[in-house]
Amino acid sequence: MPTDTPTAATLQEELLRRARSRAARPAPAPEAVHHGPAPLSHAQRRMWLMDRLGQGGASYSVPFATRLRGPLDLDALASALTTLVRRHEILRTRYGHQDGEPYQEVLPAPEAMTLRVVETAADGTGARLAEEAHRPFDLAAGPVPRALVLRHGPQDHTVLLTFHHIALDGASLETVAGELAGLYAAATGGPAAELPAPPQYTDFARREQAAADRLEQGLRHWEARLDGISPLRLPRPAQPPADGGARSAGTHTAPLDPRVPAALRELGREHRATLFTVALAAGFAALHRFTGQEDLVIGVAGSHRQGAEMRGLVGLCVNTLPVRVNTGGDPSFTSLVERVREALLDAQQSREVPFDLILERLGAAARDTDGTALIRVSADVLGVPTTLRLPGTVSEYVEVGADEAKFDLSFALVDTDAPAGLVQYGRAALDEEAAAALGTHYGALLTAVADDPNLRLSQLPGAIPAPRDETDAHPAEALLRAHPGVAEAAVLAPAGGPLLAYAVLRGIGGPAPAELRSRLRAALAPELVPATVMLLDALPRTADGAPDPARLPGLPSAPAPEGARAEAVTEGFTVLLGRQPGPDDDFFLLGGHSLVAVQLAERLRQALKLPLTGLDIMQARTPRAVTTLLDARAAERAAAPTVTAARPRRSREGTVLVTGGTGGVGAFVLRELAAQGRPVLALARPESAHLVAGDGVDVIEGDLTDVDGLRKAVESADAVIHAACTFTRPEVDVTAMAAMVGAWSRGPFVFVSSVDAYGHPAGEWVAEESAPGQPLSPYGQAKLDCEALLLRAAGSQGRGGASAVRSPLVWGPHPRLRDQLRWGATGLLYQAAREGRPLVLPRPGTGGHAWYGAAWVHAAALARSVVSCLNAPVHGVANAVSGHVTWQDLAATLTGLLGSDSEIVEADEVHPDLDHRWHYHADRLSPSLRLQPGEDWHSVLAEMAGPSER
Repeated sequence: MPTDTPTAATLQEELLRRARSRAARPAPAPEAVHHGPAPLSHAQRRMWLMDRLGQGGASYSVPFATRLRGPLDLDALASALTTLVRRHEILRTRYGHQDGEPYQEVLPAPEAMTLRVVETAADGTGARLAEEAHRPFDLAAGPVPRALVLRHGPQDHTVLLTFHHIALDGASLETVAGELAGLYAAATGGPAAELPAPPQYTDFARREQAAADRLEQGLRHWEARLDGISPLRLPRPAQPPADGGARSAGTHTAPLDPRVPAALRELGREHRATLFTVALAAGFAALHRFTGQEDLVIGVAGSHRQGAEMRGLVGLCVNTLPVRVNTGGDPSFTSLVERVREALLDAQQSREVPFDLILERLGAAARDTDGTALIRVSADVLGVPTTLRLPGTVSEYVEVGADEAKFDLSFALVDTDAPAGLVQYGRAALDEEAAAALGTHYGALLTAVADDPNLRLSQLPGAIPAPRDETDAHPAEALLRAHPGVAEAAVLAPAGGPLLAYAVLRGIGGPAPAELRSRLRAALAPELVPATVMLLDALPRTADGAPDPARLPGLPSAPAPEGARAEAVTEGFTVLLGRQPGPDDDFFLLGGHSLVAVQLAERLRQALKLPLTGLDIMQARTPRAVTTLLDARAAERAAAPTVTAARPRRSREGTVLVTGGTGGVGAFVLRELAAQGRPVLALARPESAHLVAGDGVDVIEGDLTDVDGLRKAVESADAVIHAACTFTRPEVDVTAMAAMVGAWSRGPFVFVSSVDAYGHPAGEWVAEESAPGQPLSPYGQAKLDCEALLLRAAGSQGRGGASAVRSPLVWGPHPRLRDQLRWGATGLLYQAAREGRPLVLPRPGTGGHAWYGAAWVHAAALARSVVSCLNAPVHGVANAVSGHVTWQDLAATLTGLLGSDSEIVEADEVHPDLDHRWHYHADRLSPSLRLQPGEDWHSVLAEMAGPSER
């Protein structure tokens, strides 16, 4: 009887056919690895610096997603991806540094690339794809491409490949998609893919470095071309985004009539210009109408891909070209097109000069007062996006929003079957209302010039902004008072000294001094920016209520700073910048740039054993300010208990190793161990050691990225409590756990895990050790992987018992735990209540779920339960839960604590941060979890939302 269902014999025959087909093909050519490190290209160097400065984020991930309908052979796709990575060395390259100078090193090809396959409905895939795109890469380990396959049905999949921009550009993506299609076809039984040996990126980087001495003429050209230009001033938001949103992007799209791109293309032909040139002219026109400025510069992407030897090269081969155009004289749009054409041709004549070298040559003139580089605006034309076209499937492009802005403002003409004018902007750089108006005007402007290209700029849509009103207060004082996190402010100019600013914050979650000063530098002329912003609990006042300058700290102005830290700072400036600075000389005016900032911070951090980053240098900028910052951090360290160096191995019986002691959970664990009189060995970096030192606590240097240090620490202890976590780098967390388990040889081991390891269970109540439910977040999967490593090793080779303690939201009165008021679900509701915005909550019953809320645990209760596992290991998984709270109750409590008049609104939609609907049993640790006085959730939130410690 005929049937459409294949028999076992049929399936076996098909598998054998595929195996024979693959075996008959010639083996891939041996990989060609260039031994030894190679220099970074200039474009790679900039990516590396952004990562070192903490400014990379998701904006430099390149997600490539395609919906594929039809039969998909996952083994063949994995084989094709493995061959692709084998062919192109740049896709398996790590980035290290020696003496502050970065290099790249090709890694051996992996035996097989892994496809992570997740069963999920087609609806709601956007959030999962965005989450995967946001996962950071570790450049030091090697940003190998990641592959995620969402299976919606037997013949319906979404494939997401995520690359780091340091390894790939737009043209490379076309090569990757084409080669993958050919390799997949061959792996599924088609003819062998005939692909020539590709050029390798390290060769390109070496050639670029060898030609560096021939760039002087081009640099002189750019120096003259950009002489006198100043960075663009944009209307910044009155209320900047909450912490974590500094690079978040907003987008406004204006649909266009299909005739508009054709009309603009015809306009270009009439004036010997491309569609891109016309679109760039429209960007200049819109920017002029938006800012009122005439002398403008916009960045465009230039390519190094010239000549046949670059064909098929995968790598980062783009360079930013500054295009400078003067829009003065109210020209017609056609005249502006001609100006832009000439400026663009001029820029392309010197396209080989790397943009970072241009910035270095221009020095401080190429930066705004907050250190932002000259190019803040870009423009482009977007065509039909690249898709992965695999034989036997129907492909559909899937947009994956990384939601981070590479530039403060970007214009784009979308030239597809659904044309549009698109404006993307950084939420911290541009006011939302102004951006919405600009998006509307940009679309209207494109339509207007398509209809009548002879319109003058003054006749185009958009309005020149009115000048800002001036107040009697110093501009810096007015800006500080306008910040939503500042309650009071004062600015004074003492005789003979620099301008000083003082601010009183409204409460927890307020901005740091460097953030406030950065905001002032972004909006004011350099002479109006205070030398420092000092935080006070209250402004001292006279009897009549006026600020009392005599009682303000820092007056009169101090002379040049003295002491060991000041000398180290001056010496560092001198060695790295080639000249001895004065105390108030600007880092950028002295010739500093991003790489030097990283090198200077690392030099000072190693010499002084104090925390310092390259971003700190770029924000402080002067030797006086850097010294002041270091003095403040030294004072924090001095106020902490004395640091005791780690004793010899097992010099004190019963020593407990604690990781993560500088975090909120680890701090409470240390307190609990101290209360019980247990000897402790705390893992910490040297500059943070003072934060964990105390009676009975020895400190051993190391962190999760120091595998050898982790092994040494575990070998030195009789028990382990592992409470540290990167939160954003799962691969680092798993590698660290593997190292610790490998060195573990005695005593109990307690791992602070997370209920995220349960994923999305099917039922409302979750028992301890329940199997995980898909989907799991990368963070949850890493916790699960770490647990597996630990529990497999427990009880063998002299090891003691193991406990994986899964915690939910952790609340407690500690500076690091106060961060819960900035991030995730608690932060979402807290920030909305603080700013007076509506709190939109999922209505009970939405999506068929009767309850929405969160499990929570008091940090002290979590610490008690963790420490209890030293004496009574659970030999498995236990939950640490103090209770459960609905979002409605949490929202009402937060608005009450803040005195907020925010409206609490229920809706039939669920914000991703609020999509939690599970209760967790916590039976095994219940004795330790019993709440003590003051540990109820109302009390702990009141403590967290109270005045911050300074």
